[in-house]
Amino acid sequence: MASSDSEHVQRLYRAIYAVVRRIPRGRVATYGQVAELAGIPGGARVAGAAMKTSTPADQLPWQRVIGKAGTLRGRIAIHDPVGAAIQRELLAQEGIAVGDTGLVALDVYGWLPTTEGRIRGGSGRGASPRRRPRSGSTRRASSSRR
Repeated sequence: MASSDSEHVQRLYRAIYAVVRRIPRGRVATYGQVAELAGIPGGARVAGAAMKTSTPADQLPWQRVIGKAGTLRGRIAIHDPVGAAIQRELLAQEGIAVGDTGLVALDVYGWLPTTEGRIRGGSGRGASPRRRPRSGSTRRASSSRR
């Protein structure tokens, strides 16, 4: 059974690597987006593990995969200061602006093949519309009201 599990993991990793190879120069994608495009919805940690165990022989543009820091922001997610500095430098060489805290604007540098190279709303599903309050009021009800 262990062999079957190992084969399954290797298939998942190969699918993730195939997506990462498609990220164009000057663009980034989050671990979650890579996993979703590889057919693993909710698999951001799987994508992270795949990236961590990749080898130079895999020839991946690993620097283009970042963590998600919000709807329109990503972040360098490498905790090793040397690795984070290398990723920052490689992204800068591709023209990607990385803030002092490692933040990257996904609305500028984000990539998804379904949205002509730009991420809209931070995911492949697009931005979700905001719902109006049922009462028609624009104010939120206070928790102290009864």
